[in-house]
Amino acid sequence: MIEIRGIKKSFGALEVLKGIDLNIEQGKIVSIVGPSGAGKTTLLQIMGTLDKPDQGSITYETEDGKWIIDASKFKFQSSIFNKKDISAFRNKHMGFVFQFHQLLPEFTALENVMMPALIGGVSRREAKRRAEELLSFMGLSDRASHKPNELSGGEKQRVAVARALVNKPDVVFADEPSGSLDSHNKEELHRLFFDLRDKMGQTFVIVTHDEQLADLADRKIFMQDGRIVE
Repeated sequence: MIEIRGIKKSFGALEVLKGIDLNIEQGKIVSIVGPSGAGKTTLLQIMGTLDKPDQGSITYETEDGKWIIDASKFKFQSSIFNKKDISAFRNKHMGFVFQFHQLLPEFTALENVMMPALIGGVSRREAKRRAEELLSFMGLSDRASHKPNELSGGEKQRVAVARALVNKPDVVFADEPSGSLDSHNKEELHRLFFDLRDKMGQTFVIVTHDEQLADLADRKIFMQDGRIVE
């Protein structure tokens, strides 16, 4: 599904990624662990097209076809695409969950979940239907009209997961998704990821310091000093 070859990335004189090769299979939960500064988040951002590698390439196999991003270009099959096309690709094929949920405070839970679908050109009616369905799956139907400041930490993160799923992405990238949660909400969120894998066949790539979550994953990747050590 995702094939990563020879990814290198530097910030000034600091070489953060030193040649990463990795395959991500569809319908699997993959955890990426390692000490701070190992390059985990940088790798996740490059996989999520939020940053560009200095060297190497990433190939995404989707139902649309084959997409390739490398240091110099982004293309679909043989056609070169621009930044706007990358954003559209990201919106359609990827979902993101961050440590601090990143919900828009002026919108309700339902509106936050609808947002990526509306950006992707889905009708308001269909976006609302998808968002309501996901909030129901998350056990949050009764919280749909609440704004983020009226939700608990666990509820906010479940809304963020619903938002990541609203466009039916091929993969969800999560960066320390349970890092700000207490133990009860952390366990609930972890259980949710595996429910989504089992019931929807969802693929997750999760950067985490939580050993419990990392050990439960279908595959655990250990990074150190910008390299994968398995």
